[in-house]
Amino acid sequence: MPKSFVILGLTLLLGPLRAAPALAPEPARAEPEWVPLPCALPEIPEGARILGAGDDAAPMERMVLVLRAAPAAREGLARFLDDLQDSASPSWHRWLSPAQFGERFGAAPDQLAQVTGWLRDQGFTIDEVPQGRLAVVFSGDAGKVQRAFRTAAVRFEAEGAVRQAVTVPPSLPAALAPSVEGLLSLTPVLRRPMNTGFRPVPRKLSLFGLHFLAPGDFATIYNTRPLRDRNLDGSGVGIAVIGRTHISEWNPKVFRWLYGLPSHPPAIVVNGPDPGSAGSDEDGEANLDVEWSGAVAPGADIQLVVSKSTGTTDGVDLSCQYAVDHDLAPVLTVSFGACEQDLGSAGVAFYRNLWAQAAAQGITVVVASGDSGAAGCARAGVFSGPAPGVNALASTPSNVAVGGTQFTDGSSAYWRWWPHLDLSSARSYIPEAAWNESGNLMVGLGIAATGGGPSTVHPKPAWQAAPGVPGDGKRDLPDLSLAASQANGYLVQTGGLPNVVGGTSCGAPAFAGIMALLVQQTGQRQGNPNPRLYQLATAQLGGAGPQVFHDVLQGNNTVPGTDGFPCTTGYDLATGLGSLDAAALVDAWSGAGNGG
Repeated sequence: MPKSFVILGLTLLLGPLRAAPALAPEPARAEPEWVPLPCALPEIPEGARILGAGDDAAPMERMVLVLRAAPAAREGLARFLDDLQDSASPSWHRWLSPAQFGERFGAAPDQLAQVTGWLRDQGFTIDEVPQGRLAVVFSGDAGKVQRAFRTAAVRFEAEGAVRQAVTVPPSLPAALAPSVEGLLSLTPVLRRPMNTGFRPVPRKLSLFGLHFLAPGDFATIYNTRPLRDRNLDGSGVGIAVIGRTHISEWNPKVFRWLYGLPSHPPAIVVNGPDPGSAGSDEDGEANLDVEWSGAVAPGADIQLVVSKSTGTTDGVDLSCQYAVDHDLAPVLTVSFGACEQDLGSAGVAFYRNLWAQAAAQGITVVVASGDSGAAGCARAGVFSGPAPGVNALASTPSNVAVGGTQFTDGSSAYWRWWPHLDLSSARSYIPEAAWNESGNLMVGLGIAATGGGPSTVHPKPAWQAAPGVPGDGKRDLPDLSLAASQANGYLVQTGGLPNVVGGTSCGAPAFAGIMALLVQQTGQRQGNPNPRLYQLATAQLGGAGPQVFHDVLQGNNTVPGTDGFPCTTGYDLATGLGSLDAAALVDAWSGAGNGG
């Protein structure tokens, strides 16, 4: 049938043809406004070969979304932390539980519900909402992350390994922004252990003028021996040691046997999946921290907190959060670090919040100040041009930053030719200078010096006042220092052998041990001890207080490419208030001005 007849028939049946009315367009769905989400993104190594887009199925586990409390809660926390250390305040030493901290200073319940609800809507699993309510831990895969946070990832090959990295900064709906500080990380920038490397030694001998530090040497030089004679050994006090590798208990047991310490093995606390051994270097750091916190306080209950690093989050961060939010111990020691600029604003907020929570709970947080001198942003301790900066894990107002010194006299006046039965040979306190062995063959000719300088992100806390403290308006590092030289390195049992090591990783656990002795003596937690430390230093330098600190007057922390700071009378940016006479510190602690 001709086509014209078909059209005519339809016309007769349906009426004259006319244009169909245009359908009204469907209203466009209002898309929420999106804002950038702070998150530290790693640099893809120079020379890496890009392989293509990231694998959407790649697991992204235990990511940490850092939360922001309401302004009134943040202001109240700052006042509360000051009052905790003011003996004239009704809040003096009235420590909180993690749940109490969360109720008073964490994110509000409606903030939590909004954030966790959005994450679940995007397909993520909520692993944990810590009691402090200033973070959410969640998991998913790379595809969910890219869709939810509008980011992208690539796969690349570097140093013979194929890796994946997020390359586009994330964002999130603007409605969530007031409740969120940022993402801690989406690809972990591993926190650096602050040690100079482990070198085997045959045994503790004064050989060819070399003297390595056994526990008995530390007890003599820094005067913990009188405290031991008074049965102050840390008994009944816990020390949480931060780690990311599961060590064997054998090395700490042998360490104690070799150096005449009572048997008291550490407890291993595994947070989440067990990482097993993360390698000899990681095991070395964990053994150092466990052995030397226990060497100074041999009766303390040492707990190594271990978390497996994931494709998004460093195990150090997870271990720190677990130790604080589970209130494991009144003293916590951390021997890892990252430059403030590398950690990013979300990472800075994470540690500012976490160490503030610790201080509110009465936990003393001790952190190594760093091993790169004034160049805290140097990459892996190499000479790479100007890189000023400080360790972000150590630069908050709520922790003690421990720097490093080195002994200036190795003569027989200070050392015995043949050691005692506990393999110690120091005769007395030995004069000290700022630790700086940069370019020394013993530390591999790289940067190796005490970390110190002004923070770029934290203002100066009110308690940081003593003769020599710069009027720079910045939180300054370190607060105090202890031996860190590789030349007179600490003896450590690791890998089944005695080793020697230097770095501020050594002083941090050692000072944690001193704090355990102090907690035992006072019978109570101390929280952030810095207000009292600076008060004691001010009294000493003014001639009105006991000689608690050894004022270090020699050396500096200048390293190739970055000008540092010289040692001066009183506080300085190389060694802080100086090193310690531990017995004098403990005896002076509860004097006038600290509540009796």
